[in-house]
Amino acid sequence: MVAVSRPMSKESSSKNYDFLTLDDVKTSGKRIFLRVDINVPIDPSTDEILDDTRIRAISDTLKELEDARVILGSHQSRPGKDDFTSLEPHAQRIARYCSQDVSFVDDVMGPLARQRILRVKPGEILVLDNLRFCSEENLDDKPEKLVKTHLVKRFAKLFDLNVNDAFATAHRSQPSLVGLPEVLPSVAGRLTERELKAVSMLLVNPARPCVYVLGGSKFEDKIPVMEHILAKGKADKVLLGGVPGKVFLRAMNPDIPLGDSLPPDIEKEMDRARSILKNYGDQIQAPIDLAYAMKGKRIDCSLNSLPNDGAALDVGMRTVEKYAKLIEGAATVVANGPLGVFERDGFDLGTRTVLESIAKNNGYTVIGGGHLIGLASMEGMETKFKHVSTAGGAMLSLLAGQRLPGVDALVRAAARMRAEGLQITKHTSQGNQ
Repeated sequence: MVAVSRPMSKESSSKNYDFLTLDDVKTSGKRIFLRVDINVPIDPSTDEILDDTRIRAISDTLKELEDARVILGSHQSRPGKDDFTSLEPHAQRIARYCSQDVSFVDDVMGPLARQRILRVKPGEILVLDNLRFCSEENLDDKPEKLVKTHLVKRFAKLFDLNVNDAFATAHRSQPSLVGLPEVLPSVAGRLTERELKAVSMLLVNPARPCVYVLGGSKFEDKIPVMEHILAKGKADKVLLGGVPGKVFLRAMNPDIPLGDSLPPDIEKEMDRARSILKNYGDQIQAPIDLAYAMKGKRIDCSLNSLPNDGAALDVGMRTVEKYAKLIEGAATVVANGPLGVFERDGFDLGTRTVLESIAKNNGYTVIGGGHLIGLASMEGMETKFKHVSTAGGAMLSLLAGQRLPGVDALVRAAARMRAEGLQITKHTSQGNQ
């Protein structure tokens, strides 16, 4: 059993995540539902996987389940999006990173899937098709509602054990994540265990100075993080880029001509940004220059010479240099989201340089968010950080002090398993408990 410090809201901050892991259960020969999150970037025109970081991240769990009957479930995107597609390419990629025989079934819980699940042998992996092809898996509801879904009822009859290694989706409350642990013995996989430990370290007693770098195209998910880490005294500096950087520039100076750089709906969050600046202004670092595309070239502009139209596509060089120095002197560095539109030639400079600075830091370094991880992977820098989180939303939820329904479900499952005296632990099987 692992107890991980639980960075929750005020009323639950004294509790711990007290769940079971693969250390606590026998898996040999068991029919196991392994819920993972291998929702990866895909070229919608070819179904080609563009970055398989999340697939490689489940390798440790798959290795420990080599002698089990593994049925693997995940989702890919959501209905209505271009990359909402089959998991057949994922199954082919999984086969590269494990020793088991891997097969795929283009069904989730229908007769074909159930027949194939029952025929899986020890040492084999069966990959189900996209779980969100089932409309029920798109529900986000309370556990008592989720256990009544057909998916949970059918899967409950098929499996001996549920292993949740889908940390990146732990902030969702859906049938395979929250419903199944209510009815099946359930434990955390190695990735979920590792992610929770890594992020929790940031919220317990991080080494100082502790510097956060927050960027990306979303603003609303960074505000709660800033409020929490600053109020709890867990960050010394917050360096901003992307949309959050531009929003805080506007909050600092309402007259700054940011034009097309700002999203249309920021006003609803502007009061929170101003409140953060009022309380923690000396800890907030917004860009001191911005980069624009002019006549096909990157042009860096100081804040007093910004153009009246066009969108800023990156932080400027002076900002990059300032951030690099702050990162160099930090003992803990956390980064989530790119600082600019790094996909455009010439405007990856800010994100790339900051990533390189973090990679050179010998302290406790954590990066998260799909785009940032993708760039780190492309640049061959993945191994240069202490922890690379596969999660975007779940990591931000934890840093914002919020509950993770998927992990809470594992905690409840562990309590139920103990109360029922289920004889599944390795220690029990050896007579040592």
